[in-house]
Amino acid sequence: MTPAAPMHADPGLQPERTVLSWGRTMLLFALVGAVFLRWMPYFGLWTLALTLSCAVVAGCIYLTQKVRYSRQSRGIAEGRVEADVPAVLATTFATFCLGVLGILAVLS
Repeated sequence: MTPAAPMHADPGLQPERTVLSWGRTMLLFALVGAVFLRWMPYFGLWTLALTLSCAVVAGCIYLTQKVRYSRQSRGIAEGRVEADVPAVLATTFATFCLGVLGILAVLS
């Protein structure tokens, strides 16, 4: 069992806001994946690739939420919080790839 995140003294609750924001991003990837399923009659198996890609991204965000919250809380407690640049870049890259897959589905 992983230890609980350290308490922080942030009156603005920055770690909670960050986790909520990533939660909304995860929810939107899941929703977009479900919307892609509506394309099944028109674009066939491409929609499964799009849906599975969205599910993988949403699952990765879900699996990293606890680590992200702990890191933010610890950073506030220690007085130094760093941006999660790899997660943002990975999400941006995933969004770009989904767009390319969508374009390929429409063009094929």
